[in-house]
Amino acid sequence: MSALCIGATVAALAAQQFTLSWTHSVEHTGWQETWVVEEDGLHLVRSAVQGSGAGMEPGPDARLQNGWWVWDSDVSVAELMLAASGATGGGWQFCAGAECREIGAVSGAPTRIAPCDEGSSAAASLVSE
Repeated sequence: MSALCIGATVAALAAQQFTLSWTHSVEHTGWQETWVVEEDGLHLVRSAVQGSGAGMEPGPDARLQNGWWVWDSDVSVAELMLAASGATGGGWQFCAGAECREIGAVSGAPTRIAPCDEGSSAAASLVSE
């Protein structure tokens, strides 16, 4: 089983799935992505937006659920790099299981989210680069 490393060495979580939520900087509407942690990367399995426009069009199979356009996604990446400009009015809400925390709310170094070896020292802490 893989652990999830977040940031430069801010934290590591033994999570198999997580959700990132944020407010779009131009449209000011909600966006959510659900990711699965795999040994060789991260796999986007579900996306949802509260509206469309400015690069946030719902997927082709999107369905309206409780005010959100929701669709299944199938994208894999080695890691996520979240740039924190401080100019968007907020960061990302990162949730794994019942634990949630805000990341990237203020200007600073990017936050890296990637699978890591759960036996490593990084797998026991949360990190910012």
